[in-house]
Amino acid sequence: MGAEHTHPTRSAPPRVRRILAATVVPLFVATLIAALVLWPGDTSDPAAGADSPRYHGTVTRVVTEPCPPAPEIPEGSPDGPPGPCGTVTARVDDGPDAGQEVRTPVPAGPGAPTVAVGDEVILVVLTDPADPTTSTYNIAEHQRGTPLIWLVALFAAAIVAFGRWRGLAALAGLAASFAILLTFVLPGIGAGSPPLLVAIVGAALIMFVVLYLTHGVTAQTSVAVLGTLGSLVLTGVLGTIATAATHLTGFGSEDATTLSMLQADVDLHGLLLAGIIIGSLGVLDDVTVTQAATVTELAHANPGLSRTQLYRAATRVGRAHIASTVNTIVLAYAGASLPVLLLLTADSRAVTQILTSEFLAQEIVRSAVATLGLIAAVPLTTGLAALVTTAGRRGTGTAGGDATAHRPAADRSEALAALAGSRAGEAPTATGRPGRDGTTDTAW
Repeated sequence: MGAEHTHPTRSAPPRVRRILAATVVPLFVATLIAALVLWPGDTSDPAAGADSPRYHGTVTRVVTEPCPPAPEIPEGSPDGPPGPCGTVTARVDDGPDAGQEVRTPVPAGPGAPTVAVGDEVILVVLTDPADPTTSTYNIAEHQRGTPLIWLVALFAAAIVAFGRWRGLAALAGLAASFAILLTFVLPGIGAGSPPLLVAIVGAALIMFVVLYLTHGVTAQTSVAVLGTLGSLVLTGVLGTIATAATHLTGFGSEDATTLSMLQADVDLHGLLLAGIIIGSLGVLDDVTVTQAATVTELAHANPGLSRTQLYRAATRVGRAHIASTVNTIVLAYAGASLPVLLLLTADSRAVTQILTSEFLAQEIVRSAVATLGLIAAVPLTTGLAALVTTAGRRGTGTAGGDATAHRPAADRSEALAALAGSRAGEAPTATGRPGRDGTTDTAW
């Protein structure tokens, strides 16, 4: 235990715990009730059986040959190599033809897989509409199950090796997040429920489960929960106002247009708002947990800090965190939309027209609203944490008081020197208070 650089979070006074429980428990119960009301009743797949059968196969032979001459095409039309041409022999590994070898054309066209002997592929059975008794096999794509399993196993092993029990709890929280998304949020939106309401309830449910499962049932976690929930509601309000002011319809991408053709009753405008809420949650809980932990650690390192000093010192940490996180949000959205952004760079329209187009305006609103909610989370969570941490504290900050008696002198001196930003060789004050300027900033 002596080598540990962390310590258990000290429990809050009983009165504070009662107040937090009286606030958090009703919110959790309200979230559960809303989830039960909005829970999709019929989750059957209406398109079951519409897709062509798909089976696993293994490539045993590849024969390439020159492609036949291309027909005459009008001048100015895009042209390119018609290949590759030839045949692929593959062994069917499952299905009614398991064990048999079938011949398929070499995959060609944009995005077609490049196959070699020994590759494990997905074979799709295509039936001739004119003669339903005639069917052929084509190669759809590579099998990716085995590499993905190894990657996920490496991911989980690294988290557990580094985080130990906390890492195991984080993996359980991740599994719970996906379970809620796949069983409640997505089916609920698909069933025609209001996407924004489903997203807020689903995000709140994920927040309660993940934060308490990962960080434990403590006052510090409850502060992070309240800060996250308040920021999520603010993000939803700002998103509603921003999308209405910019007249966004939700038809800003090809995926949305395709979805509207497959499910005409889906509210794409609400789906856009739901995406902003869900996308903001992952960054919000990071910021709120960090701020709550920062206030707790500052108060533990220097019990002489007042509530205002705690708030100001932790807010400075939050500013540094936000400065890096804003760039993370924008780059995450840009990376997800990189092909479309690259396509827009070749657009002949003016830059102002491109920036105000439906697609880019949608991404700008998404990034701006998420950032505003993130910024609001810092003062909200920090203020709550400062109130909870200093509640019921008596006699702190006095020389020789009980608040500092339990800490070793060497550890307390180092912590106070770092918090007070003392000059090199200058010992911390005997009272354990911050520097002359009243701040806890360290000289950079």
